[in-house]
Amino acid sequence: MTTLNPVAVGVTDETADGPSGRRRNDLAVLLHQIRYEQLSFWRNPQAMIFTFIFPLAFIAIIGAVFGGGEASDFFYGRTGMQYYTATIAAVSVLGACYGQLAIALAARRQTGVLKRLHATPLPAWIYFAGLLAHCLMVSVIDVILVVGVGALYDAPMPSDWASVGVTLLLGSVCYCALGAAVASLVSNSEAAPAVVQFVQFPLVFISGSYFPIHSDTLNTLAGLLPVKPFNDALLSAFTTGDGLHWKQHGVLLAWGVLGTLIAVRRFRWDPRPE
Repeated sequence: MTTLNPVAVGVTDETADGPSGRRRNDLAVLLHQIRYEQLSFWRNPQAMIFTFIFPLAFIAIIGAVFGGGEASDFFYGRTGMQYYTATIAAVSVLGACYGQLAIALAARRQTGVLKRLHATPLPAWIYFAGLLAHCLMVSVIDVILVVGVGALYDAPMPSDWASVGVTLLLGSVCYCALGAAVASLVSNSEAAPAVVQFVQFPLVFISGSYFPIHSDTLNTLAGLLPVKPFNDALLSAFTTGDGLHWKQHGVLLAWGVLGTLIAVRRFRWDPRPE
């Protein structure tokens, strides 16, 4: 994921007649950028394997422990597999859209890829839209795989796919915006993984991703941060199917707007001076 996309750059040199022609040209460039990001990802075996292996291995271990169990108050009236299928799916989206994007952008900036890209006619919005679409596609695959493995251990399929889709879209946009914001704040690519994990690990744990939290105070605090609202909305969509959750979606939207504002204000295409 560290090479420039010469074909996408070349497409933008074509002249389109009128607004409709420009829109068609922008769409063609966007689709090519998405394809480029996908090819770069799938041609990187380590990134591909660890993106999918970690959540699948975790849910398989959880299945061996909680598979076939009964619903309990500890899991808020759900079985262990129902709870963890949703929360591990949420963690996989966080990793794909926040962690990997922040690290990739920091690395591309330091190696000069972003600087060279910025000098081409490729519009910045198309570049970032391509990244967002790529991360969303990876997240969808991750969620499907987690749900599939969960089903092998008697976890029921999500009861409200429409709510799952809306929540997944909002969560992906929010986490991508926060990933771009973090990438704009780190000084170099070596610091990016540490900064990403410094933010991600505490949020994951206090948000009940790996075990339910029964502290009202901690739940209230975590509910104002971006991870727990995504967990809760996805958990409800997976198990109860009681429609959209405007409060949780509103929190995700607010964090997405904040991340976008920081990224727009602070993002650098050039490597930072040492």
